[in-house]
Amino acid sequence: MAPGGGICKEVIESSIEFSDYEMATSSVELRGSPCRKATTGFSGNLGTTSNNDVHELLECPVCLNLMYPPIYQCPNGHTLCSSCKARVRTGCPTCRHELGNIRCLALEKVAESLELPCRYQIWGCQDIFPYYSKLKHEKNCNYRPYNCPYAGAECSVTGDIPLLVRHLKNDHKVDMHDGSTFNHRYVKANALEIENATWMLTVFNCFGRHFCLHFEAFHLGMAPVYMAFLRFMGDEEEARQFSYSLEVGGNGRKLTWQGIPRSIRDSHKRVRDSQDGLIIQRNLALFFSDCLQSLFFFFYLFAYR
Repeated sequence: MAPGGGICKEVIESSIEFSDYEMATSSVELRGSPCRKATTGFSGNLGTTSNNDVHELLECPVCLNLMYPPIYQCPNGHTLCSSCKARVRTGCPTCRHELGNIRCLALEKVAESLELPCRYQIWGCQDIFPYYSKLKHEKNCNYRPYNCPYAGAECSVTGDIPLLVRHLKNDHKVDMHDGSTFNHRYVKANALEIENATWMLTVFNCFGRHFCLHFEAFHLGMAPVYMAFLRFMGDEEEARQFSYSLEVGGNGRKLTWQGIPRSIRDSHKRVRDSQDGLIIQRNLALFFSDCLQSLFFFFYLFAYR
C-alpha cells in the first residue's frame, strides 16, 4: 500500500472573540448567495425596510463580514467593523475622514430586531435566529460542512461526507476498504529514524459509515513515537455509537488498544495531541521487529457498534 501522507502541515485554528457576545468573525453570505436571498421577506419591526436591506447595512464595507458590536462610524456616518477599524490607518475607507471612536449605537440597536436564517440553510438547517445569536449557532451547527480529514498536507476543501470521500479517493489517492476489519503489514526501513510525517491514512466503509485510520510517526516531547487512531466521518454524537479495537503485533508480541472513534469535527492535530489512540514508544516498537534495521507493524482493526 502506498503511504497516504506526507509531511504534516497542520492548519492552525484561530478564532476572534467579540466581547459581550462570544462570537467569532466568519465569512458570511455575499450578495447573490442562496443564504443571502433567503433573508428577503423576513421582516421584523422595521416598517417598510426589509431585513435584506438592513442586512446590507450591517455588512462591513472593508471585509464584507457582518458587523457585531462594537460597530464604529466616522463623523460622516460611514460604518465599519471593529476588526477593520483596528487595521485601517488611512481614515474612513469610504470618505477618508479621520476615524475616531464613535460607536454607531443606532445600527447596533437595529440589529437586535433582526432574525436571519442559518448560513447553512442550503445544507438543511431550517432554523431562524436573532442576529446576535446567528454566528454562535453557526459555529456548532450540525449542518455545517466538514473539513477534509487528510492530514498529510494543508487542504481547504470542505463539504458533506460523500463529497469528502470522493475527494480523498480522487485527489489524495487514499486507500479505501469495505468492511470492519483491516489487516496490513507496514515496514519502516530504518527503525531508529522517526520522521514527523503521516505514514498512512486509510478510509473504511462499514455499517453504512466511513472511518479514517491514521498511522504516523512523530516526536512526543523529546520521545519518538508511533501512533494510530481512528476518526469517524460524521458528528461527535454519532461517533460515540461506535467502538474499535486496534492491535499491533510482530515477533511473537502484540499490543492492543480499545477506544471510541473521534469525529472529524476534531482536527487531526487535536486528536493526535490528545494522545487518544494507540501510542508505541520507539523502544517498545523495536520488540515487534526481528532486527534493528527494519520495523514491521501488523495492524488489525475491528470496528463495531
